[in-house]
Amino acid sequence: MGILTEFKEFAVKGNMIDMAIGIIIGTAFNNVVQTLVKKVLLPPLSYLTDGINYEDKKWVLREANPDLTGDAAKAIEIGYGEFFQVSLDFLVIGFTVFLVVKGMNKLRNKSHDSKDKTVVTPKDIELLSDLKELMKEQNELLSKKS
Repeated sequence: MGILTEFKEFAVKGNMIDMAIGIIIGTAFNNVVQTLVKKVLLPPLSYLTDGINYEDKKWVLREANPDLTGDAAKAIEIGYGEFFQVSLDFLVIGFTVFLVVKGMNKLRNKSHDSKDKTVVTPKDIELLSDLKELMKEQNELLSKKS
């Protein structure tokens, strides 16, 4: 019964829903990035390099041999074009995540400034700020008495 209770707490606190939303958005974002790379970034690059299709580029180490059977009949190839495309996907995703995190950090830092009234300050930050001010006042009063 402990596991069910723990799972219920996990689900109710929103962790599971936050994870599900993140996975769904991440999957959709991956599709956007793949389309951006395949349909927007690679065609101009192909045009600039006289029509080279990077997705199909590979080094053939051994040609396919139709006289043989099984794995021996297959060609052995290094698909560097696909690696290039996946690396470009990674760079686009990495840069986008960097920009999102940078923006979120800027908003978080702004919300943690209790004196900035343009954004709502979280309650815990507000309380800590109030405590800090009260302690400062108390220290000033105590230093005047001595």
